[in-house]
This record gives sequence, structure tokens and C-alpha cells, in this order.
Amino acid sequence: MKKRHEQKLILIAFSLFILLNMPLLLLFDSSQKVLGFPAIYVYIFTIWLIGIALTTYILKKFDE
Repeated sequence: MKKRHEQKLILIAFSLFILLNMPLLLLFDSSQKVLGFPAIYVYIFTIWLIGIALTTYILKKFDE
């Protein structure tokens, strides 16, 4: 794997760390519901799935 692809994976990991950190999580900690689920659960699992999808895309496309 080339250095720039490793850098993309590090950027994704750092972004996930920031997005799943406490100050941003507290923005969604309310009684508001999204499709019947608490907003914080929808936020966490959406960010988590996006991270998995991006990582999979990078590993599949740029695997050498």
C-alpha cells in the first residue's frame, strides 16, 4: 500500500476520533427521535458505518 493511501486511512481514523468524541456526542444527546430511535444512536451508528464504508473502499480500490 502506498504512503498516500496510508495517510487517507489515518485521516479517517482521526476524523472518527473527533466525530465520536464527547463534545460532539453531547450535541445529539436529547430526547429527540429520528425514525423512532434516539438521535444519539442514529448519529453514532451513521458515523460508524460511514467510517467502515470509507475504509473498505480505500482498502479494496488501492490494495496493491
